[in-house]
Amino acid sequence: MTVNDDGDFLLLSGIEHFAFCRRQWALIHVEQQWQENFLTQEGHYLHERVHDAGFTEKRGSVLLSRGMPVRSESLRVTGSCDMVEMDASENGVPIQGREGRWRLYPVEYKRGKPDLAGGAAMQLCAEAMCLEEMFVTDIPEGAVYCASEHRRIVIELTPELRDKVRSALEEMHNYFSRGYTPKCKMKSACKSCSMLDICRPDFQSAGSAKMYMERLIREEGE
Repeated sequence: MTVNDDGDFLLLSGIEHFAFCRRQWALIHVEQQWQENFLTQEGHYLHERVHDAGFTEKRGSVLLSRGMPVRSESLRVTGSCDMVEMDASENGVPIQGREGRWRLYPVEYKRGKPDLAGGAAMQLCAEAMCLEEMFVTDIPEGAVYCASEHRRIVIELTPELRDKVRSALEEMHNYFSRGYTPKCKMKSACKSCSMLDICRPDFQSAGSAKMYMERLIREEGE
C-alpha cells in the first residue's frame, strides 16, 4: 500500500476505492489500514508488470510511457498512470526530450471486469484531468484494459463524468481533512473485500453491540 506523503493531496488510486465503498476508502487512506486478499494481490501483480516509471517504449509513431507520475494542483491529487500512449500529431503537445508534438491517451489496467459506470471510469478520467492540467491540452477519451478478457474498452471523458470526479474528490477531501470514516451496511460485495475483517460491516449494521452479541448467541443456538 502506497502512503501519500504530499500534504493534503489525495492519491489518485483512492478514487476507485471511494466509488466502490466510502468506508473502504477511509479505512485505507484516512486511517492508513490495509489488508491483502487474493484479489488485491493479483491486482498488484498486474500493475507491477505494467508500471516501470521512466520506461518509454516506441511502437511505430506511438510512444508508450508506463507508470507516468501525474498531479493536479486544482484537484489536489497525485499518483501515476498505468500507461500513457503518446501518438505523434500536429495537434498534440510538446514532450520534454522528444521532437515533435504528441497526443496523450491514458490507459488504465484492471485485473477483472471493470466497473465502467463507476470507479474504473472515474479513475481514468481523473488521470486524464491531471494530464490536461500538466500539459495544457484536451483529452476527450481514454481506455480501460480488462486483463481477464484481453480487451480494451474506450471511455468517453464526458462533462458529466468529469463533474462526478470533482464531486467525489470534494467529498474525499472533506472526509480526509476531518479524519472521518463513514459507516456502511453489509452488502454482497463485502464478501470479496480485502478490508472485511477490519471494516466489520456486520457489526455496524447490527445496531448496538448488545444487539450484535444477542444475534450471535441466537445464531449459535440454531
